[in-house]
Amino acid sequence: MARIASPRSFQKVLQPDGLIEPERLTAELRVSRAELAAASGLSREAVSKTARLRSPSTQRRLREMVEVITRVLPWAGSVPQAFAWYRAQPIPSFGDQTAEDLVKEGRAEAVKAYFARIAVGGYA
Repeated sequence: MARIASPRSFQKVLQPDGLIEPERLTAELRVSRAELAAASGLSREAVSKTARLRSPSTQRRLREMVEVITRVLPWAGSVPQAFAWYRAQPIPSFGDQTAEDLVKEGRAEAVKAYFARIAVGGYA
């Protein structure tokens, strides 16, 4: 599994085997597991039951959410503010959908491409 290139605060959500630990992630984001499931587009069981948590699809979705929040962190200033942006800020390039909406639809790569465009001086 690829490492998350992120600030130290998000490195502690990773287990030694590279899997995202939802208990640590909920603590970092200051949300419940139910809120984590909703924000990632997963079922509550997917972030609660060990067998479901270890599935590649669950881990991929959690990783995508963390990667998007990590990209926003330098602008937002803190993890809770970056998470608030992820959940609430409409992105004009995507018909005012939020990053959360796009990640839930499986379009995290489009959000990352959006950030790359902005980084080189493109329009939002």
